Amino acid sequence: MFRFEILHRSSRSRARVGRIHTPHGIIDTPNFVAVGTNGTLKGLDNTMVDSIGLQLMFCNTYHLLLQPGVEVVKKAGGLHQFINRKMPIITDSGGFQVFSLAYGSVASELKSCGVKKQDGHVLKVTEDGVLFRSYRDGKFVLLTPESSIQAQKALGADIIIPFDELPPYHIGAEKLKNAFERTHRWEKRSLEEHLKNRNNQAIYAVIHGGVDLDLRKESAERLKELPFDGYAIGGSLGKTKPEMVGMLTELMPHLPLEQPNHLLGIGDLESLSRCVPLGIDTFDSSYPTRAARHGLLLIQQGGMKVTRAENADRLNPIEPECTCWTCRHFTVAYLHHLFKAGELTAYTLATIHNLHFMVELMRRYRESILRGEV
Repeated sequence: MFRFEILHRSSRSRARVGRIHTPHGIIDTPNFVAVGTNGTLKGLDNTMVDSIGLQLMFCNTYHLLLQPGVEVVKKAGGLHQFINRKMPIITDSGGFQVFSLAYGSVASELKSCGVKKQDGHVLKVTEDGVLFRSYRDGKFVLLTPESSIQAQKALGADIIIPFDELPPYHIGAEKLKNAFERTHRWEKRSLEEHLKNRNNQAIYAVIHGGVDLDLRKESAERLKELPFDGYAIGGSLGKTKPEMVGMLTELMPHLPLEQPNHLLGIGDLESLSRCVPLGIDTFDSSYPTRAARHGLLLIQQGGMKVTRAENADRLNPIEPECTCWTCRHFTVAYLHHLFKAGELTAYTLATIHNLHFMVELMRRYRESILRGEV
């Protein structure tokens, strides 16, 4: 039931408008994918998320594996049933979280803080997989390509991701090459496990190689030889946006036009404006929901910090033309008050607006591509 169709290709760039067909509905591309780490977007229930029109939601296998456990989700009838979501879901392999524990956070590392391990969490990385200690209860967990895919089968997401290794930006060439080779062996094992029982799910290969352009191109060429349903671009994408865009500009022509692609972990407004013309179909990021929790409301001009004093008496919607639930029922002054009072409703109303903004932004991108403006 999974297929991708291209409706229009720009004559000005590599941008295209398409549709990804899944068992739980259509994803119009290009599109934004919000991150619901634990099966929910912070501050919202999934009925509200569906009503906003967010067509694809990203859930994290690592967290769901540890709590509530994949057997509970499977017993509930799968992740869609468990979290009461009607629209498509994509899950990751768990590799990002495991290797973040090993190497430290991406943000710290890119600030040149170096590799900062969280000692005691990741115990061993071998050809078989990664042995780590659960942050929930301290139990040992071995995550392998096979067990990652088995977990994602139990969760039942529409799109799944193979298990991969994510080395940090600051890594030597030899270690990067070793991780690169092991990742491709793990991806092949993940695919083989998936093909034992497709379960109406699609699997995306993950292109690796860090900021080494030759490795990125080699990764694409090697993975194209295997029967993956689409391609995700992962690993370290660069220290700056120009570095990331430069790498993607070189890489994208090496991906098959007839299959969908996804940029992992990127979805801020500047990156979207620079990457949509490169032909990227879907982007996932926690940026809009995280911004909402910090009182940053997304608007056409960029952003509004609602907690600033000048917003205390603004008795108008965030944006007059916005049709989201928040803007139709509440004022900026009210949201300012809620944030200042520490009311949890503030996070909910701000998140509703920011997600609606992203849905509309991507709709406008699709219309701009169709009009030949992008």
